[in-house]
Amino acid sequence: MTVHTRFVTADDLPQLIEMISDLARFNDDEPQLNLHDLQRDMLGAQPWCTVIVAEDVQTDLLGYAALFPLGQLQFGRRGMDLHHLFIRASARGQGVGSKLIEACRAQANALGCSFLTVGTARGNHRAASFYESRGFIRRTRNAPRFAMKLEGPDQPPT
Repeated sequence: MTVHTRFVTADDLPQLIEMISDLARFNDDEPQLNLHDLQRDMLGAQPWCTVIVAEDVQTDLLGYAALFPLGQLQFGRRGMDLHHLFIRASARGQGVGSKLIEACRAQANALGCSFLTVGTARGNHRAASFYESRGFIRRTRNAPRFAMKLEGPDQPPT
């Protein structure tokens, strides 16, 4: 199999919805995305994230990676979070994940980033081992994180 990576296009979005939904269900989440959201966030006037897909010219998409920007303002550093990395079951173990990570590294470097982060679900030792074998270093977070729900343009007040 010859794997190529490239940026997502509008034609990829139906397959991407399927893969994002599969990853959500794997993590015990109920997917709630739609084509409009993907177009807005990946291909709109102000893209919110960068999505790279992996393909074999003889098959459908094999997987995808989604990058979101990060920053460390106090250090003047840019970074990217590898928010999603998903490989279809039929393509696992064939180097697709490694190709996507390399494409993400290249994109982060092209944007002047000095770091790339990724997280896994607690207990997903297979994913953790995979990331460590690709050069990611395990780190712990001592400080708690907090969240606040906002009334965005697409959400009615609660």
